[in-house]
Amino acid sequence: MIEQHFLDNPEREDRLAAIAARFEENYAGIQDIEQTREVNNHVHTRYSFSPYSPAAAVWHARCAGLAAVGSVDHESIGAASETAAAGRIIGMATTAGVEVRVSMAGTPFAHRRLNNPDTDGNAYIVIHGVPEIAIPEMETFLKPLVAARRRRNEAQVLRLNRILEKSNLPTLNYRREVEGISWVSHGGTVTERHILYALAQKIIHSLSPGEDVVVLIQDRLGVPVPEGIAQRLRDEENPHRSYDLLGVFKAALVDSFFVPPDEQECPPYEVVTSFARSIGAIPAYSYLGDVGESPTGDKKAQHFEDAYVDELFAWIRPMGFQAVTYMPPRNTLEQLQRVQQLCEEHQLLQISGVDINSSRQSFNCPEVLQPEFAHLNRTTWALIAHENLSNRDRRFGMFHHDNPLSHYSLQEKIDTYSTIGEASDPRNPGVMELP
Repeated sequence: MIEQHFLDNPEREDRLAAIAARFEENYAGIQDIEQTREVNNHVHTRYSFSPYSPAAAVWHARCAGLAAVGSVDHESIGAASETAAAGRIIGMATTAGVEVRVSMAGTPFAHRRLNNPDTDGNAYIVIHGVPEIAIPEMETFLKPLVAARRRRNEAQVLRLNRILEKSNLPTLNYRREVEGISWVSHGGTVTERHILYALAQKIIHSLSPGEDVVVLIQDRLGVPVPEGIAQRLRDEENPHRSYDLLGVFKAALVDSFFVPPDEQECPPYEVVTSFARSIGAIPAYSYLGDVGESPTGDKKAQHFEDAYVDELFAWIRPMGFQAVTYMPPRNTLEQLQRVQQLCEEHQLLQISGVDINSSRQSFNCPEVLQPEFAHLNRTTWALIAHENLSNRDRRFGMFHHDNPLSHYSLQEKIDTYSTIGEASDPRNPGVMELP
């Protein structure tokens, strides 16, 4: 993992000063790394769960040769302004988004498993292309969601502690050990991953000399550990050890302490999509698709939307969504070709991204460079132009009803906006102009 300690300062301005200084001195040869056409619009930061500050996420993306990077956090827009500022400093295009969950009550999917492994009738969505000027409105909108999640997290930790007590394992203090590793005090949120990471660290640190962590969690918690991951967990020099154990817990332990979210945490889809459009952002349904072997090792094999994906896509636009986001490494080519066809049929913008939230993950996603996904790079540049143009005037957003190009087809808008985005100077994106 590339050294990043200089980007871990608790203060935003110090992180930005550090990235400016290190880029100027060509630290680790960063200026010499050639940028490809590769993009990623879905990198988590410490404002939700990730080892990376926003500045660190931009730095790592640039070191990986990406042309553009987007921050997306759960129920938090806290990373957006720092991501944009860091991108301007080192000359890298950026986007901003928020991942939230919505209730599908009142639709044919109210009692179906969508893209949420834990709850039927709820769906993950991403609000992409949030203009910087709209950040205060987004923060206000998210506050009650974060408060509801906090109440549920406290209840989940109480349930988990009862399991740990019965297993003769150390329990967790929610405020100190779970919230304490989060950025909730800076405007972030706490997820199940924080709970599981805190547990992973506590178990690893409580091991007696020579005690086998794999035997401990299998015997006491009844959590199975695949052999490949077992080897990693037994390696005390493994720098990703806590993240590897988190992945094991995410796949096997969450069901035992999970508390379903209520409507305060997962508001009705129409409330969220309407709000997103009102601030000039783009609400996107997140396609997951049936999962066999999880690429990230933290999801069980499960069936999601594929059995009724045609019916679902017929509802996406009427529900207020303007885009679909998906992750090429997660699905088969056959799955994604079907999604692409449905997006074209229903005139939905296609947005790509791979959720980076672990130190073990690579920032590279070579799949987006394959011919079948070349259009996703173009739509990223369109998203970048949309975000910066709407920041100046919301009428300039791709889907605004008063947009001067509102008579264009979706493809014509993508072509126009992507050309503007690619031709822009990432150090000064505010000078973009519509033709």
